[in-house]
Amino acid sequence: MAGNNLLSLLGWTFLPNLVTGWVQSIYYGLTIRAGDPKPAPNSPRYVEHRRRIHILVVSLYLLYTIYEADYELRRASNYYADLGVPFSASERDIKSRFRRLAALHHPDKVMSSGGEADSADFFMHLKTASDTLVDPARRFAYERFGPDIVGWKHCVTVRDYVTRGIQVLVPYYGFAAIAMYVLGLLGYLDWGRYWRWLTLVVLCVFELHTVTRPAFPRFLVNIVNPILTRFTAHPPYLPFQVISLARKLSITLYIAFSQIGPLLQPPEQRGAKPSETSEKALLQSLDRLEQTARSMDVDATRLMELEMAPFAGDPEVISSMRTKLKEWLVQNTIRADPMVKDALGRSFQKRRVDAPAGARGNR
Repeated sequence: MAGNNLLSLLGWTFLPNLVTGWVQSIYYGLTIRAGDPKPAPNSPRYVEHRRRIHILVVSLYLLYTIYEADYELRRASNYYADLGVPFSASERDIKSRFRRLAALHHPDKVMSSGGEADSADFFMHLKTASDTLVDPARRFAYERFGPDIVGWKHCVTVRDYVTRGIQVLVPYYGFAAIAMYVLGLLGYLDWGRYWRWLTLVVLCVFELHTVTRPAFPRFLVNIVNPILTRFTAHPPYLPFQVISLARKLSITLYIAFSQIGPLLQPPEQRGAKPSETSEKALLQSLDRLEQTARSMDVDATRLMELEMAPFAGDPEVISSMRTKLKEWLVQNTIRADPMVKDALGRSFQKRRVDAPAGARGNR
């Protein structure tokens, strides 16, 4: 399992970029006539083509990994399929089916007829499957935790198996949360961080609910398995198979979204972290505001120079205009301010307290 996950991680690291380059070269070979220039590397057209092809390649590889995960589950099979009984089979049906299979695959009978030497292993597998499914507690645990429960010692009741299973489940999600947090601190997995954490929490809650309930999940019983058995040749899922598939899909989606997500952003924001993007946008807005202020200052200076051009060279007229301009600023700018008007009004009101009617000026 660890080896498969490592190969999958290496595949996600190298294959998409490698295949994108090949597909882009083939695309240009099919769509561009001989002799016509191809888009230069790092040109806007070349980058846009590479972005679209990369999204397509990653999406197809994502679908392939989903198919591969499902294929591995089907190849591993389950005890019900190996014995050839349905999920609802009773203890009597399981014992009867095992006796018929034992008559066909018993090592003594197979070896006497010139069969393969590994028949003993297959017979022991069938016996383990039968012993597990006829025990209600072990059957409950197998359906939710898979064949690993065969090696769990000192577990007898359903409570024992659930407690042991939760002890295995909590470290898995704890390690996943720590890994996501550390990768976030290192600058990885920034895009879609909220959705990754939400997916992890939902998956953990779903698994806890599945392994502690006496019945299968409703969506599995009422939707997924009926569709699979009615319209396809795909065998129905057990809860532990759904959990295993969901875990693999979550890891695959994390990696795939890390590669697709940044490509869906605007061109000027690609390759930047969310915090860097917001800071960059703020700096750009401040720069535009500063440029606008400078432009308005230059325009005002030019208009002032244009208005003063007829009086250039006459100091007396310029001095008179400056005096009048100061008076105009005082009258129309300072005194027109609402706060200044209010202050002046209050001052006049205090100075005219107790003055006779019709009096003018100060008291």
